[in-house]
Amino acid sequence: MDDKKALEKVYKNPPAVWTSTTPPEELVELIETKKIKPCKVLDVVCGEGFYAIYLTKQGFEVTGIDISENAINLAKQNAEKAGVKIKFIATNVEDLNKINEKFNFILEWAILHHISHERRKKYVKEINKLLNKNGKYLSISFNVKDRKSGKGKKSKEVIGKQKRPEGVTRPVGATLYFSSLDELKELFDPHFKIIESKVCEKPGVGGNNIWNYIFMEKES
Repeated sequence: MDDKKALEKVYKNPPAVWTSTTPPEELVELIETKKIKPCKVLDVVCGEGFYAIYLTKQGFEVTGIDISENAINLAKQNAEKAGVKIKFIATNVEDLNKINEKFNFILEWAILHHISHERRKKYVKEINKLLNKNGKYLSISFNVKDRKSGKGKKSKEVIGKQKRPEGVTRPVGATLYFSSLDELKELFDPHFKIIESKVCEKPGVGGNNIWNYIFMEKES
């Protein structure tokens, strides 16, 4: 994930440039259509906590995690202002195995593209272990056709037989790892039943971004 020191600096003067106080329409649609009903939720890298607050107000029991202690403190403050109770924990996604709970829904919004390709298999296995039987998992990440893919300082790795840029250095010190929808289906397929997958365009920082949307269920 992102360098912790860089993120602490970002969250020292909130809001972060990527923070949104409004829940994404994709999440709202899943709840309003009852594809996800009130249950125990893990919000992976919750930032300042606004999606967790939205879910809690919809009747969900939410745990939010983030590597940044400043972000977690902000999330706690925002939850208190909103009058809701949420468990927020400062921890790294590398330490998911230390979470001693099971969840019925895991929200992972714009996180997977911060995890290198060689670390993703372990990450996805840990996500799977945290879900109860038939638990749902929503993963949203940058598609390889996004406008920022391959720009900036590049590094390369072999994916199958193809070499391509895997990331771009950003101002906060993060390297982004772009993927095709097919790559992610292959990643998730051993552990999840994919309910819906698509490539979509959404407004982002500095312009529109191309996203991979995958909504899935833990294989029973």
